[in-house]
Amino acid sequence: MIRNYLKIAWRNLRRERGFAFLNISGLSIGMAAAILILLWIQNEVSMNRTFPKVDRIHLMYNRDTFSDKKHAWASTPKVMAPVLKKDYPEVEDAVRLAWANFLFTSGDKKLNEQGFFVDKGFLNMFDFELLQGNAATALEEGNHIVLTETYAKKLFGTGDALGKTVKIDSSDIFTVTGVMKDFPNTARMKASYILPWSYMTKLGWDDEWWGNNSVTTYVLLKPGVTPEQFNSKVRTVTIDHTKESSKSTTEVFSYPLSRVYLYGKSENGELTDGRVVTVRLFAVIAVFILLIACINFMNLSTARSEKRAKEVGIRKVVGAGKTSLIFQFIGESILLALMAGIVALIIVQISLPAFNNLVNKQLFIDYGSLTFWAQLTGFIFLTGILAGSYPAFFLSSFNPVKVLKGTFRRARAALDPRKVLVVLQFTFAIVLIISTLIIQRQIRYAQNRELGYNKNHLIYVSLQGDMGKHYTSIRQALVSSGAAEAVTKSMSPITERWSDSWGFSWPGSTVEDEKLDFIRFSTDGDFIKVMGTTLVEGRDIDLKKYATDSSAVLLNETAVKRMRLENPVGKVITNDDEKWTIVGVIKDFIIASPFDPVEPMIVNGPSAWFNVMHIRMNPDRAVADNLQTIRGVFEQFNPDYPFEYNFVDEEYATKFEDAKRTGTLASLFAVLTIVISCLGLFGLSAYMAANRVKEIGVRKVLGASVSGISVLLSKDFLKLVGISFVIAAPVAWYAMKKWLEGYQYRIDMEWWIFAASGLLCLVVAVITVSFQAIKAALTNPVKSLRTE
Repeated sequence: MIRNYLKIAWRNLRRERGFAFLNISGLSIGMAAAILILLWIQNEVSMNRTFPKVDRIHLMYNRDTFSDKKHAWASTPKVMAPVLKKDYPEVEDAVRLAWANFLFTSGDKKLNEQGFFVDKGFLNMFDFELLQGNAATALEEGNHIVLTETYAKKLFGTGDALGKTVKIDSSDIFTVTGVMKDFPNTARMKASYILPWSYMTKLGWDDEWWGNNSVTTYVLLKPGVTPEQFNSKVRTVTIDHTKESSKSTTEVFSYPLSRVYLYGKSENGELTDGRVVTVRLFAVIAVFILLIACINFMNLSTARSEKRAKEVGIRKVVGAGKTSLIFQFIGESILLALMAGIVALIIVQISLPAFNNLVNKQLFIDYGSLTFWAQLTGFIFLTGILAGSYPAFFLSSFNPVKVLKGTFRRARAALDPRKVLVVLQFTFAIVLIISTLIIQRQIRYAQNRELGYNKNHLIYVSLQGDMGKHYTSIRQALVSSGAAEAVTKSMSPITERWSDSWGFSWPGSTVEDEKLDFIRFSTDGDFIKVMGTTLVEGRDIDLKKYATDSSAVLLNETAVKRMRLENPVGKVITNDDEKWTIVGVIKDFIIASPFDPVEPMIVNGPSAWFNVMHIRMNPDRAVADNLQTIRGVFEQFNPDYPFEYNFVDEEYATKFEDAKRTGTLASLFAVLTIVISCLGLFGLSAYMAANRVKEIGVRKVLGASVSGISVLLSKDFLKLVGISFVIAAPVAWYAMKKWLEGYQYRIDMEWWIFAASGLLCLVVAVITVSFQAIKAALTNPVKSLRTE
């Protein structure tokens, strides 16, 4: 019987090649899009969840109130991990992680790469696999280092690096005691090497100050210990250790590592939905794209119902039951889904590199995995059953007597299921188009926001090697060469927020003002000239003219407003034992997210610390010439380090990458949705025209024009698109309203966005349907009426 069903299904496909092409095309595009999204979702939901002990690994967080609002953040004091491990029996192990950036020298190779400082239990806590070496002892000594497999090959040309030595920052020699597999695709942490924490202590970068929240702390709880039990004990650990000094009010809590990536957004001091919102959004998109492809199948299959009515009638007369017919038709749809699945897999494999580039991931299909093939088989069967269920029940319900008498006609119902399915297709298409337009406008709105500084012709380099020692000479050489207009040092790039602080007081401040949080920045002078910011009041920091400017500060406008200072210049700000004099007020500029309001900022003078050098290049010279000259200066004063730089305008552009990625994906899937919907509409309109061929012939004989017939055949479909718009507009408005609430600096949704989206779908539908309508209207009526 099954063999007979397959034969009939194959014959039907060969007989109706156009129908088969449209169905397989629509299904394969929909399945390919769904597979790509599901691969992305699988990676997202697996992030930080593949470690064997993940159920017991927690990330430590702080919670406190600043500016009358609770915040939670994951940077913690360096001293926290040793205290947790020593004083809390619930903790099996606690490790710290801090970023490292060093120049590695091996023979003639010099590589500047990022890595981690970690405690020695790090490798065992996360069960990272070492290809060479022993994880338990690899980080025992201060001169030990563990390399990733890829980095070992970069340094030594081979992964067999155990026991080899490498020089760090042209001074310290390290022995490779382990080579580990590259960090898994599902791990948020990525680095090229791992250094022992004892080396950080040797460099003098370790401290026991509970107010310095600068590292990440992971704890491994003992089996049976619940987060609630542990958090009830650890909540006041910072407060207890600062009672006699700063009297901290910061609470501490742990949060499961498995939830950090998807549920790590801080709202009023609690960690709630974050990345998972985007995952849910694209899960819905995957379902709807697949559903739209299945709707095409349903519509085209039921549109062909009269051509298969006699087959159903004969089968019923000779004894076939409804159940067997349902199985037959579902089997045919599964066969089609299998063909579409093969085509979809080819499409996915071809498009995967471009998709990876778009989503900034390394997704892949593991063809050697039985799990993958089982999932793919289930996916194809589910698609086939979903697509074929309605046609199967529809076709198997025909009355054999009416069919064989030739009196079978499809009953006209007030609510035609086929029309409902078309409305669903275009509703989702319109929602995606509206969403895409709003996302793109939100991105442009933030991009066009006044930045507050001049990002053009501005670069920065990290302070490494002898740059600090020769800084004055480097600055003078750069300016005198004509390649740079001005140079300054700072604690972070102007595009990034690396430090913030609270606990300040000033004339007129209150106790509550001590919890006003300030972004920290720094300069050794020429801040206004280098950054291109605007001076609102006072002057720039200038140690050459004013010897006391080592303790000078600049404030931004927001800081002055929040501090309620009417005449800020000359006022003194106090923080513990430090006193700073305000010498100037600068216009607000964006250093953090361009989607958020500007926060209070303090720019410290030369007494602060510095990590990077900003260079304002000469705009009257070619950029390439400037860079070549600058490179020569650095090679002269810092010859052991390669000259590596970042353009500020390019770094600022990266702040929009996530939003752009969401917008691009929405645009891509909106286009796919329209294409799939139009494939179905094209086929459906063709069958509708074929069913009314005699009516068209009669109308033409009676004098109907081509345009009149085209309108007659098209208007029903256009009505459906209109209904789709009425449904889609409020749905899209609500969804985008919720999405925009995630941005404090956001656009208003304008009416024309909705109107343009509906009009676009209407035009596409008109073009799709009109082709078949005009073709039918131009048919010679003699041919269509010859049999009458």
